[in-house]
Amino acid sequence: MPPEPCPVVETARIVSGKWTLVLLRDLATGTRRFSELERSLRGISPRTLSTRLKALEEEGIVERTVHGGVPPRVDYALTDKGRHLVPIVEAMREYGTRWLLTG
Repeated sequence: MPPEPCPVVETARIVSGKWTLVLLRDLATGTRRFSELERSLRGISPRTLSTRLKALEEEGIVERTVHGGVPPRVDYALTDKGRHLVPIVEAMREYGTRWLLTG
């Protein structure tokens, strides 16, 4: 019989992907377009951004909304499940500021 999944390990699995935490940080402030996220996350390739957003969408963390028009506009926002990760990201910011960035 496999061991019971650990909630801490499962949460870490979701947020540990490269760029995931900074994506959550940016989306915590509200809905963003792909191009806004790309500009904010200097150094991320469009392919990587697309892959990370898709993975977060599959986890139910991010929702993607396509608006009609030419060209179509696509917005990304945190779901309720995603918004519940924001305090974790904030706690990590506070920890890093207090213990890792001070000399």
